[in-house]
Amino acid sequence: MHDDREDHDHHDDTNIPRLFEVTLGGADNESEIVPLMVAFNEDEGITWKPETMIPALRQLLNEPATGLVLLARDPLSGAAAGYGIVTFGFDIEFSGRDAFLTELFVESSYRGRGVGRHLMDALLSTLQARGINAVHLMVRPENAPARALYESLDFRAVPRQLMTKRLSPVW
Repeated sequence: MHDDREDHDHHDDTNIPRLFEVTLGGADNESEIVPLMVAFNEDEGITWKPETMIPALRQLLNEPATGLVLLARDPLSGAAAGYGIVTFGFDIEFSGRDAFLTELFVESSYRGRGVGRHLMDALLSTLQARGINAVHLMVRPENAPARALYESLDFRAVPRQLMTKRLSPVW
């Protein structure tokens, strides 16, 4: 009979990367997602407005037709390591449903360990399985690590500039 403990005792697995668990976020994950969102907004220089942003997160978590949140967890501690938010749209140019990656964030202590790529791989496969034809995102030109990640996944800059008009005074 083979004893797996013997193999484990004889192999040094400290250098084997551990895959981060990525799950679909739900209303019960709000308390884990909000601190990551606060950190994301701080990193991006966006004013954190809990009075409007938390209700928007709740809407997203409770209305699957709006979009989705994926949460990455440390495989050893179970701690939230990062998240991604995608919202859904529709565009004739892309022959139907498309999506916008509005937030991708990895907590600073987990950066450089493949969490962002793991989240992106999970997001892209989830979107493909849901019939999404294209994914759009914005990235700051000076954010070289994020740009490199997105470019390695075949995201390309388009010759159009995103423009925004506020329609709600809440924003």
